[in-house]
Amino acid sequence: MLTEERHNLILGFLEKKGISKVSELVEIANTSESTIRRDLTLLESSGRLKRIHGGAILPKGRLAEPSYQEKEGHSVKEKKAIAKYAVTLIEEGDSIYLDAGTSTFEMIQYIGIKDIVVFTNGLKHIDALIEQNITSYILGGKVKSTTKAVIGLDALKNLQKYRFDKCFLGINSIHMDYGFTTPDSEEAILKENAMKHSDKTFVLADESKFGEVSFIKIADLREAVIITNSEIGNYEEYSKKTIVKVVKNK
Repeated sequence: MLTEERHNLILGFLEKKGISKVSELVEIANTSESTIRRDLTLLESSGRLKRIHGGAILPKGRLAEPSYQEKEGHSVKEKKAIAKYAVTLIEEGDSIYLDAGTSTFEMIQYIGIKDIVVFTNGLKHIDALIEQNITSYILGGKVKSTTKAVIGLDALKNLQKYRFDKCFLGINSIHMDYGFTTPDSEEAILKENAMKHSDKTFVLADESKFGEVSFIKIADLREAVIITNSEIGNYEEYSKKTIVKVVKNK
């Protein structure tokens, strides 16, 4: 197969899936791993894809935002590993803000502590919290169907009444210079205020979120601890700006 044909095959596969492992590309292209890795390097240098540990993803537009259903199937092992570690940071008597999103949702099944209070804007989260017999509150406001999140002015006013020990946020994009960003302004202002009303903030993010920039800035890197699953290429540079906790996939 010619190089250009392989490149088109790789990009076509990513268009369908959004993310791919090197092993998958080796199989569909019927070639060696070293050849695929060279292809990914060339395609990344031309801005047509972004390499991540063990694979690649397509670059995203500033306003691009996958739905909850699309995110559910991506990086499941990574999210579970991140979530398991995040739960170890919760202590008896904590008041917690749990942001809407698939990474924060994964935390709920691992919460063994019952003497806590959880506030969330995640529609999917509330049933899971009730099943765990955890005292829970859901913010009132406008429902955003694509991300299963409660947003808007009413939700913001509700949020501002409270103070939290810890806040756990999902995120769309993390960048060395532009900090934490997200495509939606209403979700951004809720995340920003949750951080301001919490003693400590933890951002849960798999490696695909690094080096990306979305439309609206939420905060600088120094304002939250990052929990992730892999040491990215410029890991040391991120670590100069904030604490980055890397956990192993399990």
